[in-house]
Amino acid sequence: MEIKGGGGFIMSNKATKSRLGIKELVNIGIFAAVYFVIFFIAASTGVVPIMTVLYPVLSAILAGIPMILFLAKVNKFGMLTLLCLLSGLINFAMGFGLQSIPVALLCGLVADLILKAGGYKSFRYMLFAYIVFSEWVVGTMLPMWIMTESYFEIARRTQGQEFVDQTLKLITGWMLPVVIILIAIGAAIGALIGKRVLLKHFKRAGIA
Repeated sequence: MEIKGGGGFIMSNKATKSRLGIKELVNIGIFAAVYFVIFFIAASTGVVPIMTVLYPVLSAILAGIPMILFLAKVNKFGMLTLLCLLSGLINFAMGFGLQSIPVALLCGLVADLILKAGGYKSFRYMLFAYIVFSEWVVGTMLPMWIMTESYFEIARRTQGQEFVDQTLKLITGWMLPVVIILIAIGAAIGALIGKRVLLKHFKRAGIA
């Protein structure tokens, strides 16, 4: 095919560079596996009533180091969206409800846009992208507020009436926004820990 002036080749080359390739998909797979190990460790603390609503905060802190390393490797739009969407799909498959998917997709897209706005070289933008990414977990928790009776009927059979009674005390109208704020704070703490641990890597990568 003839390309006049080389412009078509340049556009084609740019389009190729903007697509997610094997390397990016492998990175998403690796970090998804690491992230979910940490996520499920944090989620296992949900046997304590208060951690049933606060485990995402712990998850956001613990996952700070690997996720900031992942964000430092992101250089193409869509990587965070795919990771977040994968998170929502896994949780949907585990029975956390269909709402997990659109919430995860929204968080991933917004986080991707934030990271892109920072040119993939700004820690400040990485921090905000990680905060938004971490909020996807709220989608898995919504049934506690919007389907309270049916949700806790299952919990009553598996974890007992005392556990349900103590947890229900936390499911108030004001608790959900509090959880969202605390997840953001936890993600910020996790991101700052990640930056401190990975400072040499950031300097080599030219991330400010």
